[in-house]
Amino acid sequence: MPTPHYGLPRYRVIADELRERIESGAIPPGALLPTESAMTAEFRAARGTIRQAIAVLRETGLVSTEHGRGTYANPHRQEDGPDEDSGTATRQRQVAADPELATLFAVEVGTTLVEQQSVTRTDGAVEAVARVYRLLRATQ
Repeated sequence: MPTPHYGLPRYRVIADELRERIESGAIPPGALLPTESAMTAEFRAARGTIRQAIAVLRETGLVSTEHGRGTYANPHRQEDGPDEDSGTATRQRQVAADPELATLFAVEVGTTLVEQQSVTRTDGAVEAVARVYRLLRATQ
């Protein structure tokens, strides 16, 4: 972690660092951010400070948090434009493999997979829905 910027609250410095990682692609769109405990160790900050930093990123639409699942980098920032009738929205979540997916991945039924769903809209009408599944990679 670089030397903190004097005059800025610590959570702002952490939010700026995370924003830089997301915008540079170091944390790719749809990827899970490190856990709060991992960030408290990395930034040597209290859990509340990490939560404030994440809240700043959530307010700008750069990340979204799913209760019990974690915080994900959003592929498209919400502040990029007010036009919600067109464009692609992507979300990512963990799902249990059904029999068909389990066969395709050669894993047991119920194995945790990551589902990424993209919905493309044109003038408010859904043009396409794409779902991509991948194995959940252990982060430790």
